[in-house]
Amino acid sequence: MKRMIRLENITYSATNAETGVTNNILNGLSLNIETGKYIVITGPNGGGKTSLAKVLMGIYTPDSGRVYLDGEDITDVDVSERAKRGIAFGFQHPPRFKGLTVRDLLGIAAKRKLRHAELCEYLTSVGLCAADYLNREVDSSLSGGELKRIEIATVLATGAPVMIFDEPEAGIDLWSFHRLTETFRTLREKRSDCTVIIISHQERIISQADEVILIADGKLSGRGDPSEILPKIDSFAARACRFDKA
Repeated sequence: MKRMIRLENITYSATNAETGVTNNILNGLSLNIETGKYIVITGPNGGGKTSLAKVLMGIYTPDSGRVYLDGEDITDVDVSERAKRGIAFGFQHPPRFKGLTVRDLLGIAAKRKLRHAELCEYLTSVGLCAADYLNREVDSSLSGGELKRIEIATVLATGAPVMIFDEPEAGIDLWSFHRLTETFRTLREKRSDCTVIIISHQERIISQADEVILIADGKLSGRGDPSEILPKIDSFAARACRFDKA
């Protein structure tokens, strides 16, 4: 089932616990996200990309403005309910679950007992060997990169019609990054009903998107296909904003 996401005049601010200073992060942002597309949200660090993703998932509640899913106002709907409605989220820094195995986690995400072949497919898609990881606990014994790849596999296992990934390339090695870009490309080809939203600085991920959304200073600064947006990103980079290429 295809989904439509709409944000209207979203504002969001956060207060630094140490300094007490409040910063405006999203500033009257309005955005329609079409369904069935591979979309990358990019822009300079501190521009509001991750905050936007967390507003979409319901992790953050906007100070003002509304969030709609298929025309329904979900602004006040919590994370668990949004997940039930078909939105899945991959954190930039995934949580650990002592006592829970990778096999268990994938089954919970899929809401059913997965066949061994399915488990292998999800882990292989993120560059992990099922034989080495299925019975591992999702705890401190895993490196940050391993944990990140397992969470991406978990999001894929949900089969959700909307998948949001916050900097999926963070903390993974170069080989796994190449494998990951292929995973997203395959997902785009096989799941025409799925909207994939990726927060990323990486040019290789940006270049294969159907549409790129550029966020800077908490506002929509541009959107279009990669050939239109990449030059704008370069102009931000020229103004000392970090832009990583891989």
